[in-house]
Amino acid sequence: MPARNLTANRAALGHRVGYALRHPDRVPRHLARAARDLWLRRRHPDHISYYRAVMRSDTRTDPDAAVGSRSRERWLALGAMQFDYLIGHGLRPEHRMLEIGCGNLRGGWRFIRHLEPGNYHGIDISPDILFAAQDTIVEMSLQKRLPNLTPVRDLTLRFLPDAHFDVVHAHSVFSHSPLPVIEECLAHVGRVLAPGGWFDFTFDRTEGEEHHVLREDFYYRVETLVSLAEKHGLRARFMADWEDLPHGQSKIRVTHGEAGR
Repeated sequence: MPARNLTANRAALGHRVGYALRHPDRVPRHLARAARDLWLRRRHPDHISYYRAVMRSDTRTDPDAAVGSRSRERWLALGAMQFDYLIGHGLRPEHRMLEIGCGNLRGGWRFIRHLEPGNYHGIDISPDILFAAQDTIVEMSLQKRLPNLTPVRDLTLRFLPDAHFDVVHAHSVFSHSPLPVIEECLAHVGRVLAPGGWFDFTFDRTEGEEHHVLREDFYYRVETLVSLAEKHGLRARFMADWEDLPHGQSKIRVTHGEAGR
């Protein structure tokens, strides 16, 4: 996997022109995304409803691509990477797990198979991708594992019980979220996190100016997200060992403020 450019501003005109010259084959897809962004921006001023519409459009074409996998092989590989990492960090069958932005269960089907029946709860803002998640459960013969899949309007987690989940996981969610959405999640995740539990999330990292591209891809500095977690009484640390894996994003682990892992 090529090294990431952590200082580039992908929203800057110069970067976009240079990228187009280097990758002319990708220009038509970008123009189509830009046209869709303009249309959806007018119809859905708040970000959650905007991105729900993005997911509806992408899922209609290809559920695997909608969660960021260019092929079924890549879908399987990224899911295995997420699973292996959490297993290496102590995910056990008796743990209760909440996956925020579970998508079509790219990693989720492995978590469901590993956990005791009923211990996996996946949520997503997109009902369309949850229909595809049901297909994955059938494909992987996981019905008897009793997974819970719930569509949500926001990330306040208000329908979930206090101190219930040992592990909360959000892969490639904050990479598509503006700061108010991220803060909404961090303001409430501590309530549902069990004592000694942890919340892992990935994000697109920059060491330069924070920016976004078409309201779909957001780039943040580590210190911004760590400070945001601390604002809500949480302890956050950058997971350096995740950087060695071929995935393209970075990871932060959040715990209750009094006890980090």
